[in-house]
Amino acid sequence: MFFTYLRRELRSRRKAALVVASGLALGIALVIVVNSVSSGMGKAQDKVLESLYGLGTDMTVTKAAPASSDGSGQRPRFRFDAQNGEEEQSSDRVMVQGFETLADSTIAEVGDQDGVSDAVGGLSLQVIKVNGNFTPGQFQQDGGGGGGGGGSGGGSQPQGGEVRGGGADFDVDSYSVYGTDVTEPALGPLTSSKITSGRTFTSSETNAKVVIADSAYAKEKSLKAGSTVTIKGTKFEVIGIATADSGDSAANLYIPLKQAQTLSDSKNKVTTIYVQATDSQQIDSVKSEIQKNISGTTVTTSADLADTVSGSLSTASDLAAGVGKWLSIAVLVAAFLVAGLLTSSAVSRRVREFGTLKALGWKSGRVTRQVVGEAMVNGLLGGALGIALGLAGAYVVTAISPTLQAQLGGGGLGGGPERQASSTTLDVALTAPVSLTTVALAVALAVTGGLIAGAFGGWRASRLRPADALRRVE
Repeated sequence: MFFTYLRRELRSRRKAALVVASGLALGIALVIVVNSVSSGMGKAQDKVLESLYGLGTDMTVTKAAPASSDGSGQRPRFRFDAQNGEEEQSSDRVMVQGFETLADSTIAEVGDQDGVSDAVGGLSLQVIKVNGNFTPGQFQQDGGGGGGGGGSGGGSQPQGGEVRGGGADFDVDSYSVYGTDVTEPALGPLTSSKITSGRTFTSSETNAKVVIADSAYAKEKSLKAGSTVTIKGTKFEVIGIATADSGDSAANLYIPLKQAQTLSDSKNKVTTIYVQATDSQQIDSVKSEIQKNISGTTVTTSADLADTVSGSLSTASDLAAGVGKWLSIAVLVAAFLVAGLLTSSAVSRRVREFGTLKALGWKSGRVTRQVVGEAMVNGLLGGALGIALGLAGAYVVTAISPTLQAQLGGGGLGGGPERQASSTTLDVALTAPVSLTTVALAVALAVTGGLIAGAFGGWRASRLRPADALRRVE
């Protein structure tokens, strides 16, 4: 009887049911789209941050380089012998870049702290190579010049002439090198890149003369697997080409940590310690623990880096988290209230009907259940329409994939030298992934909307009396 009456009433009041369902659908669809876009922005921001600190890294430990009193810092000095004439001359300088070095033993200290799952060291280097030659000038006398008087040595001195031509032609090449611990491939900046050609390091190559080149740098220098590169007179074989997921790598070249320490005369030294926490929910407490027990160090977490991200990605993320969510809540509340008022209004127009049913023996509870049942069906219908509209909206956002810019402040969780020297701008495509949690939320909202509308209508229906129906009889 319940379902028969329910079906008949919904058919006879299709327009009213569609109005209630449409209001709920719009609110639910907006919630789905806002949640999906927010999720997409979160993933985009995570992708940007992974390009800075590497996949699996929760924080890094570094030590700020002391300020130079004369402002010279680590400026390299190059000395050449100009007496060699046109003979090509070359000189490399390998410098530790970005941070003051930490002792290898600090890695073990960090790893022993409570809440630390793993800790790995890395060494950030900058290589400046200068090569070229000097061309000696030629002395030319003026047309009227003649031999001069001899000096005390008896030789004649040219007079009335000048040195013309000559000079120097040198090329300067600067690139970044990162020393990575090949025995711990799960941590460090190389984990944010994929090997697209060749292979990665093996755990036995701790001191091997092998190198992995970033794809952009490899293209610039025409490098491929099997090529060789020379760093400070040492030849390294290119074993792989790595492509950064975000399009921005941590370094141009990656070599085993021991080789990096040897090239830079930094034996048993690192610039960055990558840390993985045992529990991602306890990162702040682990950070405090490390800073308290290992003095002089700076601990940077992914949350700290998130604050340095600016640009349209940050602006859109703030809007979605603030204005978007509050707007969707406001629309949803309005939809619930409208559904409740429309249901209550519909009950008022059915006074004769419900009064007659009560006169025939229907209890107030049965009438209330009937009204709530109709409202629940309207709510579920609105939920189905809202989910369809929300999925369509999310699909449109993903199909368009608007490009947002993320500007990263200088520095990062052990980022490469070029990152520490200046800010980096990345282009990130926005998507709107819809999770099962979001769909479940939409269903819950649909049920809630139906219950709220049913509560309004049920309360109104429960107060009707058979006498009310008789008063309406003409």
